[in-house]
Amino acid sequence: MRSHVMLVYCQERIDAARFSVNDAILRWFAISRGNTFQFMKHDNYVIDDMLSAKAIAARVESMAQEISEYFRDTEKLVVIGLLRGSFMFIADLVRELSLPVEVDFLETSSYGDSMESSREVRILKDLRGEIKGRDILVVEDIVDTGHTLNHVVGLLRSREPGRMMVCALLDKPTRREVDVRADIVGFEIPDKFVVGYGIDYAQRNRNLPYIGAVRFTD
Repeated sequence: MRSHVMLVYCQERIDAARFSVNDAILRWFAISRGNTFQFMKHDNYVIDDMLSAKAIAARVESMAQEISEYFRDTEKLVVIGLLRGSFMFIADLVRELSLPVEVDFLETSSYGDSMESSREVRILKDLRGEIKGRDILVVEDIVDTGHTLNHVVGLLRSREPGRMMVCALLDKPTRREVDVRADIVGFEIPDKFVVGYGIDYAQRNRNLPYIGAVRFTD
């Protein structure tokens, strides 16, 4: 009898493990095809679905067409990504541009590991190249209060580039504290803290192929 009970217990544990693995595989398969489940659970928060990978890819393609048309006569476009949140966006965007491009990066900090902007913008990494007289495209992941973008735009304009365009994947207009806007916006979103597609919460969730809203469960 004891052996039978132990055998049943072991079989139940194996079935539970098999279900967990299958569930994880199904989740990843759905995500890789551009779909998402309603939420992804973490220790004290869940990530509710907001923008699927398919929706992001389609919008990035159409943004690239607008940018290519605007800079169609450029000798070479300098694409400036604002690290770290824009790294997935800029990688996908430049592959869709039908222009000669050069890529450079600025790294700024105004959040740290917090969900609220400190409104103190620091330049952690400056551009490697000169932009005076050159056409530039500034690529931002999200425009929130606007302090970071306002600071960066002012800094870059002081270096006397040629034409300058700013594109942002996401915009939260209800959060704006300074008068600044992107020339091209991918999606306008509500006042929710989002992660995925390069955007993080305390250095987590950058690798999600979609964008979701953080909802705390505690």
